[in-house]
Amino acid sequence: MEGCHIRRWLMPLLALVLLLPGLARAEGPTLEAPALVLKGIPFEVTVSGAADQPLWLVQGDRRHALMPVDGEATIELVTGADSLALSLQNEAGTVLAATASPAIAAWLSVVPALLAIVLALAFRQVILALFVAICCGGWLGYGLAGDKLLNSVLDSVNVHVLAAASDSEHMSVVLFCLLIGGMVGIISRNGGTVGIARHITRFVRGRRSAQTTTGLLGTAIFFDDYANALIVGNTMRNITDRLRISREKLAYLVDSTAAPVSAILLVTTWIGFQVGLIDEALRLVDGFEGSAYGVFMASISYSFYPILALVFVFMISLSGRDFGPMLRAEQRAVRLQAETDDELTDREAIAEEASIDAKPGIPHRALNAIIPMTVLVVTTLGGIWYTGLSELGFPAEASLREVFGNSDSFTAMMWGSLLSTLVALVMTRIQGLLSMDEAAHYWFEGVKSMLLPITILMMAWALSSVNETLNTSDYLVSVLSDSLQPELIPVSVFVLSAFTAFATGSSWGVMGIMMPLVVPLAWAVLQHHGLAGDPEAMHLFYASVAAVLAGAVWGDHCSPLAETTLLAAMASGCGLVEHVRTQLPYALFVGVIATLLGVVPVAYGMPWWLGIVLCTLAMAAGLRLLGKRADAEEVELEAVETVEAVKTPS
Repeated sequence: MEGCHIRRWLMPLLALVLLLPGLARAEGPTLEAPALVLKGIPFEVTVSGAADQPLWLVQGDRRHALMPVDGEATIELVTGADSLALSLQNEAGTVLAATASPAIAAWLSVVPALLAIVLALAFRQVILALFVAICCGGWLGYGLAGDKLLNSVLDSVNVHVLAAASDSEHMSVVLFCLLIGGMVGIISRNGGTVGIARHITRFVRGRRSAQTTTGLLGTAIFFDDYANALIVGNTMRNITDRLRISREKLAYLVDSTAAPVSAILLVTTWIGFQVGLIDEALRLVDGFEGSAYGVFMASISYSFYPILALVFVFMISLSGRDFGPMLRAEQRAVRLQAETDDELTDREAIAEEASIDAKPGIPHRALNAIIPMTVLVVTTLGGIWYTGLSELGFPAEASLREVFGNSDSFTAMMWGSLLSTLVALVMTRIQGLLSMDEAAHYWFEGVKSMLLPITILMMAWALSSVNETLNTSDYLVSVLSDSLQPELIPVSVFVLSAFTAFATGSSWGVMGIMMPLVVPLAWAVLQHHGLAGDPEAMHLFYASVAAVLAGAVWGDHCSPLAETTLLAAMASGCGLVEHVRTQLPYALFVGVIATLLGVVPVAYGMPWWLGIVLCTLAMAAGLRLLGKRADAEEVELEAVETVEAVKTPS
């Protein structure tokens, strides 16, 4: 009896064990739909794990036939209801899977991005604007449910920003920016950057050479726009004063080299920011092959305004001609010599804290800055080349674009920034310029200068993720892909980015808002016209990316709210209003020429280099026609003696 009792329980248990693998394999199919859908905008629903037999996808009173292949099936749907409810049924009407998602009006998907722009315009606070936009986007993701409003606020940091910070590539960009900021802090304190400045000033022999030298110095200190403005302005101020060069002219020369050179050279604090934004935006693009750094490299040729702004700086310096308010400021300086410093406003006083002065009593050796910067550039470019070749399998022949397109730029930037920081630290300690405590302190001071842009970058990444959830790019594509001609994308993006940057004063904030929208939109418009991936049309994609950068730099030059505008005015001893008033006509002059003879013609097929040539010729002709020389010949002759009086041996 006892044996029968055991067998009675053992047999079902054995059968259950034998059936478990089959039960696991017999799990029902899954039904995947977007977490949020837009009314009237097509979206995809995917079925997986289904048997290869006819199925029905039921949407309200509509039934869609499906025939899975290898257990997979995809169908494109549209809804106009306030919510989406789907069920997967077999021919017998048995429900195999079901899902539900909220639905919102399609135009609401652009509200977070527009809200970010509007709030930034209204309050001049980019971080506040991005935070509110993220909260708004999170609430839209819940379908505007009233009981989810608090959740959307809490999710802004706990979900969206945390997700952005958890991405390894994002953190690579953050560490790159922090390490470069720390290196800048060390080489500023150990006298390296001052050493570079003093070596360059040896070439000054008059008003024109002083202005040209200022431009060269601004180009040499390319790694950070803040450091550029503060170092160049403070270094050249005494010299330009004695040469009767107006403070307004000095502020213009400083400001118009700081942002452009940082924006387009290969290794700067801007590059990590830009590459991070481009990489995030490329995740929203289907069918694009290439790296974010490769896209940035290709876009440099189409960055007309930053390139032409630098060209115009040297055109003004070498010709000695000016026009508009700048001409009057120069004429006044020639007659009255240097003007007295204005008292700093509260905002200017706060900005002055960003300056890291060289330690008193130590030699100012240019090599202490040149060597770490060279290590940064060489290591980063070498790392990009090595990782690109490694990805390609070290072929005997490979084009530059292939290598850069397949490289791991994030790894290369990390290598470069780390080694340059270590080299700067070791050189400083070997020479006894700073103690270890001092070096650590000013490394942290340099790192602190990057906290604001990194905060903006993090929140921009979070907003990009929110826009992806809201399918913002899908809505923009559906609205603009038919009506917007591909050739008009670059100029439209440039104008919008320029206006927003001018009104907000934040070039980085504008790039953070615009880049995640522009990249997928430009690619989708090209796809709609059958041009995506066509080598003959890829210049439109790269020009659209460049237009975000160029517009942000233009706004940075013209806006009295921009940080570099403020720093350039402060470091040059020029009033902020006077700086903006005299620089604005020059920025408009270059911006209009860059748009009409560069951005637009090149979009319609003209080679980019020809656009640069035509714009340069137009600027030269315009300067010849409008400009006049403010300086008298005797000022040039007196200049040599006055410059020698202010030079300090390195």
